[in-house]
Amino acid sequence: MTDAKISEATWVELRGAANAAMTKAYVPYSKFPVGAAALTDDGRIVSGCNVENASYGLTLCAECSLVSELAMSSQGVAPAKLVAFTCVDGHGNILMPCGRCRQLLFEHSSKGMILETVSGFKTIDEVIPDAFGPRDLEDRAL
Repeated sequence: MTDAKISEATWVELRGAANAAMTKAYVPYSKFPVGAAALTDDGRIVSGCNVENASYGLTLCAECSLVSELAMSSQGVAPAKLVAFTCVDGHGNILMPCGRCRQLLFEHSSKGMILETVSGFKTIDEVIPDAFGPRDLEDRAL
């Protein structure tokens, strides 16, 4: 899948969902709300926001809450896969997921998932090259 297969209207819808999620962020410490939204391979939009904790290391990123929604809202045994993703800050500016969150997104992505990044549209493989995930386990199983 390439970004050419994701329409501009879909990206606008994803940004809107990410901005709506961002308004629900719980950020009493950093004051840095983040919202994320993604399109699934079954046509749904899932979203999430960051949720801070006084024990800072326990804070949940927006991507974590998005993946939780993905799992909770999927039908059947296996969650749907993500095909397009965007993430915004409190001003609506595009954010790049951190390395931990890129790995989390990779785990739940379809092959070639597109991310909207600060430097344009990129595939999941471009933002986390040589990643190891479920496809590797399937390909290398005994």
